[in-house]
Amino acid sequence: MHELQALGVALVALPEGMLQAMALDSRLLEAVLEAKRITAHEGKRRQIQYIGRLMRDVDPAPIRARIAELEGSSAQASARHRRLEGWRERLIADDEALTAFATEHPGADLQSLRALIRNARKEASLGKPPHAFRELFRVLKDIEPGTAV
Repeated sequence: MHELQALGVALVALPEGMLQAMALDSRLLEAVLEAKRITAHEGKRRQIQYIGRLMRDVDPAPIRARIAELEGSSAQASARHRRLEGWRERLIADDEALTAFATEHPGADLQSLRALIRNARKEASLGKPPHAFRELFRVLKDIEPGTAV
């Protein structure tokens, strides 16, 4: 019961747009949205208990998985993030890495990747802020299949 209440607290902490995207039961969604509006401590506590009671009728596993995915704490999201960072480091460090990347991702726009890699190297050598470095990661994230990080 306490675990379901804790899950309810995590739901209340999410932004409203993410709650709408989670496809929750309509009564549960209404209760969570109401808990977000309540400012009185005791009223919020009772609403959280009510959410916990509603959670008894819902399978909590998909909700937990979606929250973990949104928080970026799922093992898959972490592994994907590390893989993308590894690609970014390899691409910046070695020219041959782009060929390997192109082999694994045939639909990638190599010309824009080359420009980002060149700009990231230039930024690093001049000590400038890492704009291209970050943009390279965003592009790699869009190219690489998998769940959102």
